[in-house]
Amino acid sequence: MTKKWFWIGITGVFLLSLALRFWGLGRFNTFVFDEVYYAKFGNNYLTHTPFFDGHPPLGKLIIALGIWIGSHVPFWQGEVNGLTGSILSPLSYRWLNAFSGSFIPLIVAGIAYQLSYRRSFAFLAGLFTACDGIFLVESRYALINQYIVIFGLLGQWFLLLALANQRQQRRFWLVLSGIAFGASCASKWNGLCYLLGAYFIWILAWAMHRVKYVTVRQEYKFSATSAINPLPPLPPLQNLTQLNIFHILFYLGIIPVVIYSLIWIPHLQLDTRYGFIEVHKQILAFHERLGGNIHPYCAAWYTWPLMIRPMAYFYATARSVKDPLPVMGPPLPENAFKVVYDVHAMGNPFLWWFGVVAVLFLAGMLVSQFVIPWVRQKRFYPPTALSVDTWIILYLVLNYAANILPWVTVTRCLFIYHYMTGVVFAFLATAWLVDQCFRSYYKELRAIGVTIIFMILVAFIFWMPIYLGLPLSSEDYQHRITWMGIKTWI
Repeated sequence: MTKKWFWIGITGVFLLSLALRFWGLGRFNTFVFDEVYYAKFGNNYLTHTPFFDGHPPLGKLIIALGIWIGSHVPFWQGEVNGLTGSILSPLSYRWLNAFSGSFIPLIVAGIAYQLSYRRSFAFLAGLFTACDGIFLVESRYALINQYIVIFGLLGQWFLLLALANQRQQRRFWLVLSGIAFGASCASKWNGLCYLLGAYFIWILAWAMHRVKYVTVRQEYKFSATSAINPLPPLPPLQNLTQLNIFHILFYLGIIPVVIYSLIWIPHLQLDTRYGFIEVHKQILAFHERLGGNIHPYCAAWYTWPLMIRPMAYFYATARSVKDPLPVMGPPLPENAFKVVYDVHAMGNPFLWWFGVVAVLFLAGMLVSQFVIPWVRQKRFYPPTALSVDTWIILYLVLNYAANILPWVTVTRCLFIYHYMTGVVFAFLATAWLVDQCFRSYYKELRAIGVTIIFMILVAFIFWMPIYLGLPLSSEDYQHRITWMGIKTWI
């Protein structure tokens, strides 16, 4: 892919993300799902109303910023409600989430490019992320889950940029990485998983340092000096061992802790009932009290990749599309309505299912490269050199595992949106495999790559009405929510 077409494609991905997030953003002049908490909490910061929440404050502070800016925009004030405790347009507490969520595909594309320096891989990663449903839904309402992902991925991206630079520039990107990781944790505690993934890949790099690192650099220097076939620079994962324990402890340890602590200051000044330590005890007790299976949409961690139990964030019915949009009260009796408005927090089914296959395939490649030779030789010999693609696979699999494995021991009720931090690495894995198909000499593999992209795009269009809350007939709604007989989506 040429540089020109890459930037055209990435610009198109961003504009698509932006348009879908702002299209009909004020459609429901009421609270949607957890807006009942987070929109109200955001407004509480502006009205100086103390409150307790079971999560760190950054996401609500960002919503508060959006409300403050949005309330000063004159052309957004057509429809208002008083649900937050102030008279506000729903656009005022949703617009900043929609705007910031539009950048998630670009951040994922940036990570893909920095991993490989391949524009085709980066474009596919951004496109697939833009064609997912749960990120679209979460960023159209005053919710906070997307901020874990935004800041966590920024931390990963800045770390890769730090590895690609030296001296002052490296320190600059490392500082930004630590700040972003701290902000991710200050959105929700599971933002720590992104930092855990960074630790995993760094530890692995040092574990293989003696054998692999010198060999690859020597081979690269020899090839790069060749005037016949010069090679592009190696992607930055090759430089992981240039980070020592001080870099990790300071930039990816102390800085995230400091940023996390500073973000708490506005909340602690507002609610003086609890100090810094006590509020964390209260949050931990809150989550312990939740227990397991207390909600009809509880979904165990192992059900997330197959999308067995997505969530309905909003459901209402009307007699016709000409009726006012339903915002309050119970739905009409089943035989009295012809139009359904549903907002379903579910991913793009084909993208998620292809993601499961892609992650398992990459994990199988690692097993064949590392474990099988170990078993045969009855002694562990690391490979004498790791290719760029092997490093990419290690990065994706380790980060995916870092965002899934911590949930295995959690006994409280879990929901499908907890998978948002990990599923982005499944998107990257799918994009990597499709890119490999396009780079193949076999036309059958290239045809498979085209088919996968086509299926993902068609699925996104098919399920788009329940991402955006568009009016559907009862029959069309049932086709989407019980597709192929899947009853657990309702």
